[in-house]
Order: sequence, then C-alpha cells, then structure tokens
Amino acid sequence: MSVELSDDQRSIRDAVRDLCEKFPDAYWRKLDETAAYPEAFLNALSTGGWLAALIPEEYGGTGLGITEASVILEEINHSGGNAGACHAQMYIMGTVLRHGSEEQKRRWLPEIASGALRLQAFGVTEPAAGSETTRIQTTAVRRDGRYIVNGQKVFISRAEHSELMLLLARTTPYEELKDKTRGLSVFMVDLREAVARGTVQIKPIRTMMNHHSTELFITDLEIPAENLIGEEGLGFRYIIDGWNAERILIAAESIGDGRWFIERASKYAKERVVFGKPIGANQGVQFPLALAHAHLEAANLMRFHAAGLFDQGKRCGAEANMAKLLGADAAWEAANACLDAHGGYGFAAEYDVERKFRETRLYTVAPVSNNLVLAYLGQHVLGLPRSY
Repeated sequence: MSVELSDDQRSIRDAVRDLCEKFPDAYWRKLDETAAYPEAFLNALSTGGWLAALIPEEYGGTGLGITEASVILEEINHSGGNAGACHAQMYIMGTVLRHGSEEQKRRWLPEIASGALRLQAFGVTEPAAGSETTRIQTTAVRRDGRYIVNGQKVFISRAEHSELMLLLARTTPYEELKDKTRGLSVFMVDLREAVARGTVQIKPIRTMMNHHSTELFITDLEIPAENLIGEEGLGFRYIIDGWNAERILIAAESIGDGRWFIERASKYAKERVVFGKPIGANQGVQFPLALAHAHLEAANLMRFHAAGLFDQGKRCGAEANMAKLLGADAAWEAANACLDAHGGYGFAAEYDVERKFRETRLYTVAPVSNNLVLAYLGQHVLGLPRSY
C-alpha cells in the first residue's frame, strides 16, 4: 500500500508547515511555562480554514477528508507545536454533522467553520465512570420544552476556551434499561450562557502538560429541547460513531511527535561530540532511534489505511484503534530514544524535549488507554462480543 501524498496533500502539509514556522519552539515553551492557551496560533489556523477541514463546503468548511485532516494535525506536532490545543474543533462537530438536524447544522457549523464559534469541549468523562461511559450519572430531565441537567464532568479539555460544548447526559435511569448502551443523550450547550448564569462552574485541573483540562460542576443547567442532537437515548451510539475519526487523528498527531523526536535526536547526535567523536557514531545511540523510526513508519501505514477506509465510508473500527495504539506507542518509544540521546540536556526546558516528552506521553492513556484499545482488539481478533 502506498502512502505517498498527492500533490494537493503535499500542498496542505507545506502550507501548515509554513504557518507553524511563525510559531517556533519559544512560543510553545512560553505557553507551557505560563499554562496559557495558544490564542494566536488557533486564530491563525481558523483564518486559514484548517480547523474546518472536515466541515462540508455547504456549511462553510473546506470539505476535506480525514486523510487530509490527519496530515494537518501531524504537521502541527511535527513542527514542534501541540495540536491537542485545538484538534477537537475538527472532530467533535462530526456528531452534529452526522446526527444533527438540518436546522442544527446550519445554525452551528458555519460559525464553527469560520472560527466565530469554538466547539472545543466534549463533556463525557465523569469521576465515578472513567472509561465505562455507559455508567455516567449526570442526568438530563425533560421538563416544559427543555432539559434540566445536573451532574459532574472531569478531564474536560478546553472548556474555558470554548463557546460551545457537546454534553453527554443520562435521560433514562441505568436500572430501567435492558440495553445499557441506551438511555444517554447528546446536547449542545452554550457555555457562555451557562457560565454566566452559574449553572456550569469550571474548575481548572493542573496536569503535567499544558492541556487545559477542567472539572465541570453542573447545577440545574437548562438546555432547550431543540439542542438535543438526534434521538433521545441514542447518544452513546452517536459518541462511538465519532471515535474512529478521533483515533485516526490522534494517531497522526503521535506520528508527528515521533518524527519531531527522531529528527531532533538525529541532529543532536551528529553535533554532540564526546570522547572525540559524535555520539551518533555509537550504535547504542543509533539502534534505539532506528527501531523507533521503523515502528513509526509501520504506525504511519496503519494510519493511512484506517483513514482511507474512513474516507470511503467503510468500517474501520479495528484499523482506527490499531493506528492509535501503534502511533502512541511508537511516539513514546521515539521520545525515550530522543531523551536518552540528549542525556542531561534533554531535561533542560530550552531544548524542548522534556515538553514534547510530557505531551506525547498523554496519548498512551488518552483519549482512550492503550490497554482498553488492546481489550477491544482482543475481542475483535477472537470474534467475541465487545464489552464496550
């Protein structure tokens, strides 16, 4: 299978690379030090239309495929940036696009495409449920043309920097369900209004990387009934429907990280002289980088295979999960090889290795743990019913 980019895809990659050159290592290093949000970078991406890649042209987007979207995010991380600050703007809207009404699409997608509205937050995870999404406890009770929502969400990224949020809440008590995947519904929430009214309180969570994670406390939040996406009770299936896109894009970001690590390590290994020769002349430095490179290229093949299936409208759950698994593992392997090559200097902030090291580690456990991916793939290989 060939993974050679088309002329159009190379043009996209080169244009994103040119944009990223305006936001060098020092820009991201300063953001990391101050826990600030990359407003200028996000605005530049929005102006260029890159975050609207997956929105059809009829709704103001560029109508590209997941393959092109993955090229965009890969290049951001390859250039030393952190696409995690904005990647959700690409794939969260897929729930609206695939399951929303025509009125909802025309109401939200054009402004999301232009950057006038940010849909960066996805309210799913809860403290007591973790990865067992069907166990969430946040409730949405319908009353007089609206839903009243109460509950708590945790590790919700970018909520402080998003005007809109997709929220998953329980509309049928768990105990009343035979099919436990039902009874959950998806809503669009206007965070600006909710925060102003005090019905959503956002508490930042300090983490080891600058990922803008938060905890949400939801008290008597009123959501108009017309903000329900799709049918009541089918929200879990709508969420799953978007996971394949998310997995593929995360794989691409990991591959971008891996390329950054290998390139930085190779450059340093050729320049750093110890005992009278460049450290790259030693096989102890070469072999870890060579192995990481090989694993990264294998992950890249699976990324393009999964993306190709997705763009053709074919089933790609296993392939998308394998791409995410292999990409995250290969990037983490490259990160360790890069840190080892730099030695003590790898821990110095000015080299940016430690920053990228922390950022890439996230993807082995989020947005889904690689252990959970392996459990899914194990069931797939054995032909067993999936437990999630």
